Parts: sequence; structure tokens; C-alpha cells
Amino acid sequence: MKPLPRTVFLLGLVSFFTDFSSEMIYPLLPLFLSATLGAGPLALGVIEGVAESTASLLKLFSGIFTDRMKRRKPLILVGYGLSGFIRPFIAFAQSWGFVLFIRFADRIGKGLRSSPRDAMIADVTSPHDRGRAYGFHRAMDHAGSVAGPLVAALLMAPLFGLKDREVFLWAAVPALLAFLVLWFGVKEKEGKSVTKSLKLDLARDWRRLGRGPKVLFLSLLIFTLGNSTDAFLLVKLAQAGIAVWLIPLLWAALHLVKMATTYYGGILSDRWGRKPPIVLGWLYYAGIYTAFAFVTDPWALGAVFLAYGIFHGLTEPSEKALVADLVPKTLRGTGFGYYNLVVGLGALPASILFGLVAQAYGSPAAFGVGATLAAVASFLLGLGLREGRRNRF
Repeated sequence: MKPLPRTVFLLGLVSFFTDFSSEMIYPLLPLFLSATLGAGPLALGVIEGVAESTASLLKLFSGIFTDRMKRRKPLILVGYGLSGFIRPFIAFAQSWGFVLFIRFADRIGKGLRSSPRDAMIADVTSPHDRGRAYGFHRAMDHAGSVAGPLVAALLMAPLFGLKDREVFLWAAVPALLAFLVLWFGVKEKEGKSVTKSLKLDLARDWRRLGRGPKVLFLSLLIFTLGNSTDAFLLVKLAQAGIAVWLIPLLWAALHLVKMATTYYGGILSDRWGRKPPIVLGWLYYAGIYTAFAFVTDPWALGAVFLAYGIFHGLTEPSEKALVADLVPKTLRGTGFGYYNLVVGLGALPASILFGLVAQAYGSPAAFGVGATLAAVASFLLGLGLREGRRNRF
């Protein structure tokens, strides 16, 4: 296989350092909220739901504007800069409301950068390498998610003995490295003219996308309604009796599985087509969530948690490559914007729904709801979408 473009490699490196920073905090956040700040499961669902929905809503507008501006890098730069600056301030939180504000601001940054970045990857790759490009980018993202928890665990181990708040502050270092790589390394072709009017016309852009993306987005919305925040999985591990200091290590191991499978999942989508890995991945997710509902042994639950990572390898690069294949190349940013909007529309109710069901009927019922919605979505996508010829480079 020929080497991937330099831009793809550098964007992967930026994502590595960004997730390095983020994942020094995220595995510790549920326990920090519950043990230190006294937040319950519903509060956790609200924080994560609002955060992810904010990001996804902004991804729509950043995707549309990057197509109007005919530029990708400015929004990418502002997005990574904002997140990297604001995230470590969680160290000063005295209430879960302050954490909600920080997560909200952090996700604004994610919303600004994600659609332009995904469109930039599509811009510099050919259709036959696009799955591998997205797979590589996601693999680098997950590599950062391996490094972050490992470093957090090391800093909290007896050798250093740092508290969680101090670890949150150290997360600023890899965030700064990500910004520097992006600022100095990633180049964008000059000479592109800005569209005269930046006026939004969501209805027109939606019509121009065509039928294929709409079937994908409807299926994805149904799936996302059952795909609540992974913070609930971390809580499940703790409730099963797994030691707190082991949870960041399990989180790192999960992302090691994701890192190993997303790159090859992208290659698989280039060879098989995009739809088969997605359908298989959603059905696999339904099986994993069913296992979470019934498995109680700590060791067995840890194994299920690690196996969960294979789902991401099957679906993450395939979904993004499918969006790039289905939408016109002049609407790539817009297509990714709508893709992320759909995820966001499901993110808030998904996490709140899981929290409500878990609080009222217990976590097995909540996991059962997620498994059912994933199975329904896989059948809808499998029967409703036909993959056509891929867009030319």
C-alpha cells in the first residue's frame, strides 16, 4: 500500500496529542464527579449528553462554513486551541455545574474542528484509500487514548502520588503539543476564493445531499439513541468491584484494542465496501451491550469491556468513509456536519435515557434498551441503503 498523504499523518499526530490530554482526565471524571463532587448518575448523563450534543450541533455549522469559506485549517486551529486551553480548568471544579460548563466549552472546540478536519482528510485522499486514511486517523486518536490513562495512572501511583486535580492540570502539556503541530505542520493550499455569501440555507443543503446519506443518517440516529456515554461503562466496572486504580488501565487497554482494529477496519471497508462493516459492527454492539446487562463477575466484565473496542474498529472509519463517498465533493464539510449533527441529536437523549432507565429499573434494563436500538438500526441500514460508485477524487 502506498504511503498516506503527509496531511493525514500530521492530523493523526494532532489527534494523538489531543486525546492524550483528554484521556488523562476522562477516565477519572465519573469517579471525580460522584466521589468528590457528589453527582449522581442523572447528573453524569446530563453533563455528557449536553457536552456531546453541543459538539455535534456545532459540527453541522462548522461543516457548512468550511464549504462556504473553502478553507479548513482556520476552524480546525480555533477548535483545537479552545479545547486544549479550557480542559485543564476542571481541576478547579467545586460543583458538577462547573464541570458541565468546562465540558460544554471543551466540546465547542470539538464542534468547530471535527467536520473541517474530516473534510480535509477526504480532500487529500483517493476514494480507494479513504477508509485506510480514516482508519489511521482513528488509530492515532485511540493511541492517544492509550497514552493518556497510562500517564494518569503513573502520576497517581505511589511513585508520584498526585491527586486527580493535579493530573487534570498536567493534561495541558500534550494539548499544547497538539496545537503546535497543527500550527506549524499542517498546510492548506492557498488561492481558494471565499464564497460571496456565507448565508445558511439548511433546507437546500439537505436536499442536495441525496437519498443515500439520509438513509445512513436515519439509521445512525436510531443507533445513537442507544449509544450512551462510555462513562456508564466505567461506573459499571467500579460497581462490579474492580479497583479504582485499575480502571484507567482498563480504559487504556480498551483504546489499545480500538487502535489495533480501526486501521484494519478502514482497510476492510476499502475492500468489502462501507456498509457490511457498519452493519456487522452495530450487531456486535448489540451483543456486547447484552453481555453488559448480565455479566457480573469482575474479570469477565473486564473482558467484555475490552471486546467492546472491536465495535469501534468496525464502524468508525467505515462510517466516515461512507459519508465521504455518498455526498458531492463540494459538500463534504456539509455532509460531515449533518453526520455529526445526527450523532448529536441522539447523544443527549441517549445518555439521559440510560440514566433514567438505570435509576428506575437498574442498569441491565438500560443496557437492554441500547442493544435493541442497535439491532433495529443495523437492519434498517442493511435493507435501506445501496452503495453506489464512489465519488472521484
